Amino acid sequence: MTDTTLTGLELRSLVTAGGELRLSLEEVTVAAPGPDEVVVRIEAAPINPSDLGLLLGPADLETMQAGGTADRPTLTLQVPPQRMGMLKARLDDSLPVGNEGAGTVVRAGANAQALLGKRVGMLGGAMYAQYRKVAVRDTITLPEGASAADGASMFVNPLTALAMPEVMRSEGHQALVHTAAASNLGQMLNRICQADGVPLVNIVRSAEQAQLLRDAGAQYVVDSSAPDFRDSLTDAIAATNATIAFDAIGGGKIGNAILHAMEAAANRNATAYSRYGSSAFKQLYIYGGLDVGPTVLDRGFGFSWSVSGFLLPPFLAKVGAAKAQEMRERVARELKTTFASTYTDTIGLAEALDPKVVEQYQRKATGQKFLIDPTR
Repeated sequence: MTDTTLTGLELRSLVTAGGELRLSLEEVTVAAPGPDEVVVRIEAAPINPSDLGLLLGPADLETMQAGGTADRPTLTLQVPPQRMGMLKARLDDSLPVGNEGAGTVVRAGANAQALLGKRVGMLGGAMYAQYRKVAVRDTITLPEGASAADGASMFVNPLTALAMPEVMRSEGHQALVHTAAASNLGQMLNRICQADGVPLVNIVRSAEQAQLLRDAGAQYVVDSSAPDFRDSLTDAIAATNATIAFDAIGGGKIGNAILHAMEAAANRNATAYSRYGSSAFKQLYIYGGLDVGPTVLDRGFGFSWSVSGFLLPPFLAKVGAAKAQEMRERVARELKTTFASTYTDTIGLAEALDPKVVEQYQRKATGQKFLIDPTR
C-alpha cells in the first residue's frame, strides 16, 4: 500500500475457448482517483440473480471442482458444448463480477474530498472486490446511521421496482402484475405501490409467501401453487384492471397464465364477440430468469398483446438523468423503510468460491439472499 494506490483481491470469472469456466481471486492494484473519483473499501455487495449470469454463466454446476488455497481458492466448471455459442464475445477474457455494493471512501479526488470517510452505495460492476474506484456520479452517500449492508442493494432492486410503476403509467396502464412477489424486490414493489396508490397483483409460489405479503398489507395476492390459481388470478386482474405484468421467472407457463387471465378478465364485460379476442392490450415484460427454460405461450389470449424483455439500464437511459436522479434520491430517503433489504447469509470472497456455498446461492430461492463482505 502507498499513499496513492491500494492493492486488493477481486473475484474474476473466465470462460476459456476449451469450454471451462474458472472463478478465482486475483490481486489488483487500484490507482489513485481522478478529480471526480473515489476509491471505496467495499464492505457489502449482494449476490443478485443478475450477477449469477456473469459469475456462473451457463456452466454445468454438477461439474464444480475446487482448487487453489484457503486464501486464494479457485473453482472450475465445465460449460456444455451446446451453450458455448452464446459466450463467444467473452472467451478467454477474465471479467470482474458484482453489479453493486457499498463501503467506506478511503481515497478521494480533488473535487470529492468531502466524501472521505463517508459510507456510500455504488453501481458500476466489479464490486466483489476489496477496493473499487468509481466516479462520484455512480455513488450515493448513505444516510446517517445506515450500514454498508443497508446500502449494498440500493440500485438494482430499488430502481427496478421504481421503474415498474413508471412504465405502467407511461404506457397508459392502470395496475400491474408481478411474479416472484415475495422476493426482496417484490416486497419493495408492494411498499411502493401501497404508498403511491398503484393497484398491484402479487403472484407468489407458496401459502407462506402469500401470508408474508398479506401481513405487509398487500391486497391482491395469488398463490400459483393453489388449485384455484387461474380463477383467483383472473379475479384479481378483473378487480384491478391490470393489463401490464413484470415477470421475474421467465421460463415456463407463468407468463402465459397471466396473459390468459388478462384476456378472461377483459371478456367478462364484453358486449360483443370478436374472433380476434378482446381489444384490451396486454403487455408482459420478462425481466428475470429464475426459470432458465423456454417461455411457453399457447397464444390463446387473442391478438392484442406483446411480450418483451425489460432491463434497467435502457430504462434509465430513456427517462433521462433528471428522472434517474429523482429515483435515486427517493431510494436514499427511504433506504431503511421502503427499500430495506434483508439477507439470510453473509460470506467472504473466498467463501463465494466454496462449492457448498455456491450450491446455496445459485438456487435464487425466494427469501434467501446472500451478501458478500470482502473484509471478512
